[in-house]
This record gives sequence, C-alpha cells and structure tokens, in this order.
Amino acid sequence: MLLMHDMENQADQLAEEINTAAGRMQIAALNLRRIELQAASQEPDFWTDNEQAQTTMKEISKLEARVTPWLELQQGIADVQEMLGLQDASLIADLEAQLGELAAAFSDLKEELKFSGPYDDYNAILSIHAGAGGTDAQDWAGMLLRMYVRYAEKNKWSVQTIDESSGDEAGLKSVTIEISGAFAFGKLKGEHGVHRLVRLSPFNSDNLRQTSFAKVEIMPKVDTPDEVTIDEKDLRIDVYRSGGKGGQSVNTTDSAVRITHLPTGIVVAIQNERSQLQNRETAMTILRSRLAQLQLEQHAADIRELKGPNEQAAWGNQIRSYVLHPYKQVKDLRTRYETSDIDGVLDGDLGALVNAYLEHTLAS
Repeated sequence: MLLMHDMENQADQLAEEINTAAGRMQIAALNLRRIELQAASQEPDFWTDNEQAQTTMKEISKLEARVTPWLELQQGIADVQEMLGLQDASLIADLEAQLGELAAAFSDLKEELKFSGPYDDYNAILSIHAGAGGTDAQDWAGMLLRMYVRYAEKNKWSVQTIDESSGDEAGLKSVTIEISGAFAFGKLKGEHGVHRLVRLSPFNSDNLRQTSFAKVEIMPKVDTPDEVTIDEKDLRIDVYRSGGKGGQSVNTTDSAVRITHLPTGIVVAIQNERSQLQNRETAMTILRSRLAQLQLEQHAADIRELKGPNEQAAWGNQIRSYVLHPYKQVKDLRTRYETSDIDGVLDGDLGALVNAYLEHTLAS
C-alpha cells in the first residue's frame, strides 16, 4: 500500500497530466460552447426554425459526449486531492483504488489526443477513383471499397453509398460513401492519397504481373453551410439527365446536378437521388467537405486562397503499396510501417496502419 505522501505526489502528477491533456483537447472551450448552445435551446422561439434547432441539438449531443468524460476525470482527481489533504489514514485504501481507476480512465481517454484536429470528430466522406491500370485499376477500386466497408463494420460505424460508377468489366470507376461513427474522419484521414497494388492480373490471359493505382479521398462531412462559407458567384451549377441505374424517374428527368467551384476547379456531380434538389444538397455537402479538406492540406485561412488539387493516381504519388506477388506485403511509405498480413488488411484490419499514421503525425 502507498504512503500518504507518495499518494499525494502521484495524484498531483496525474492531475497535471490530465489538465495538460484537457488543455490540448480544448475541453474548456468546447464546454463553454456546449453551455451557450444549451442556453439557446431554452429560448421560447428555439424550435421556430425546426431544421436549425435539430442541427443545434445534434451539436449539443456531440459536445456532451466529447467533454463529459474529461470533466468527470478532472473533477474526480480534484476530489481525490481534496481527500488526501485531510491526511486521514483510514482513507488510504479507498483513495489508492480511486487513483488506479482514474489513471485507467485517463489512459483510455489519452487516445483522443490523436484526434485534436478541427474535424477529427466528424463523420467522413470517402471517395475512391480508379487510376492508371485499366480494368485492374477498376477492380482495385472495388477491393479498396470492400476494405473500408469492412473496417467500418469492425468499428460498428454505418456506411451509406452516395454515388457509384461501375467499371466497364469489373470493379468501380469511382464511388463515394459516407461513413458515420466516432472519430470517423480522425481515424481515416491518413488514408487520403494514392494506393498502389502489385499482383498477377486476373484480367489478361498471360497472367502477367500488373501494377494498378486508385486514389482515395477522405473528407470531413461538413453539412452546415456556415462552417465553410462558399460564395455563390464562385459556383457554376449544371443540371442534366441522369443515366444508369435508379429507376424510371431518374432516367427520364433532369435530376442530375454538377457543381463546379470555379476558383479551385473542383467538380462534384451527383445523380443518385430522384430529386434535383436532393442531388444539389448532396453535391453542396461534398463540395464543402472537399474544400474543408483542401484547407487542411494547404493551411489556408480563406477559401479564396485555395489552389485546386492536382494529385494523379499514378506512379510517384502513392502513400501505400500493397504487394500480392512475388511476395506479400503492405507498406506505408510515410510511416514506414509494414506487414505481411495483406489478406487481413484487405479484409478491413486497418487498425495498426491507422495508429501508425496517427502516432507519426503526433511525433512530426
């Protein structure tokens, strides 16, 4: 059993670590925001604008989930320090147990220190685009989609398809999905970039070794217009007739929407929904999300400062290689993390790769 003096030192050190970590997580500022929104929700006319009210209530709920564990931890260690100040030897056993519980809770919460980015606790919009490699690349895009869906399932996240374009013979030309779950963007943001596959091609008669590329875009889902302000004058909006699957009304009405952000050249086209209005809203959400991601990449304070993305899904731009032949290996070129369990990775076991990237960014 620890002596009272040793316990006081341990409690003081734990309190300092907790408060430092809470400061990095901006818990006080987030809690103030929560209190302000809760006060607003008590106003008599709060539910006049039902859509805005629901958005506010969702933000309150998210803030409560984020700050409450930290506030309870800070209060818990403060209570222990106060009890230790009484110098009551009969409390030593109980206080030692409480310190152990608080240290364990802090160890779990410290994982959140990896997610201190402005959008890390947002849902994610994930897009995959087949690159150089023809049918093999389109098949590779389909394999990546399965990998991320399986990873989402392992995290008990939900997945919704926003838009999809099938490959000519196999796989996908492109696909966009929404992944909803705790810190979805924070965990997936390191997947943003070009992914390279080396294997024996199943699509040629000679079974030759083939290198294929696919580009993965990870964006925080920004569905509130005031989070990323876009000037309407910077947009060109085109409406056209949808093609492909979707039912009779989709194929016979001008419901598809293409939005071009003129300053950056970003183009978002959506045709999955039957309603032109729904497609427009979805396209605007994706555009805001892409601009938010571009701001993070280019460290720009203003949308007008952004330059259009120009990364190609081809040689020289890959962030990770997946080799199925002549040996088995997955290697991340940024963190240098590698594993021979490529089958597990392609089945959604991305935890080690995700953690390696998060620790790499913390250290850099």
